[in-house]
Amino acid sequence: MVGQKDSVDKELVERVRRGDKRAFDLLILKYQHKIISIVGRYLGDRNDVQDVSQETFIKAYRAIPNFRGESAFYTWLYRIAINTAKNHLVSKSRRPPNIDIDIDDGEFQDSSAVLRDNESPQASLATKQMEEVIFRAIENLPEELRVAVTLREFEGLSYEEIARIMDCPVGTVRSRIFRAREAIEQKITLMDND
Repeated sequence: MVGQKDSVDKELVERVRRGDKRAFDLLILKYQHKIISIVGRYLGDRNDVQDVSQETFIKAYRAIPNFRGESAFYTWLYRIAINTAKNHLVSKSRRPPNIDIDIDDGEFQDSSAVLRDNESPQASLATKQMEEVIFRAIENLPEELRVAVTLREFEGLSYEEIARIMDCPVGTVRSRIFRAREAIEQKITLMDND
């Protein structure tokens, strides 16, 4: 299945290289939600997220002639998105926000809604508090840990894909994710003890 997705992306990339702008529109449609989601993990302002996501696709379009296909297209695109978000923060002379990421955005909306429908108000409040603690813990992680755990837990990427995006060995990715999960677990334990 992954191979089939890669071959579709490769065909679309080749069509873009031959001047077919509609092929790039298909790539945008395919990946825009994932790019918005990953950029949103860096930036708190919705307008910034939209701008940086759009800038990511513009950079990708311009760089497509240089895409060698050594990694999957979406791995390459994610790397552009992460770098564009980092550059945006540097240009604004600021670090990622501590608590401004909208919990209701992205994949959490669906899973939270299902939990809320089956829970008492007290359990729902506890779930919301737990989500906030987890998000705050993730936001306060050092950048390399935050990126690794975000790509794994929220984007569902494999260790190998994350290694390509972060340009480091798979063992380093595993270590970063382990350390990130440990830090998050410590925050949850502190919450439970309060």
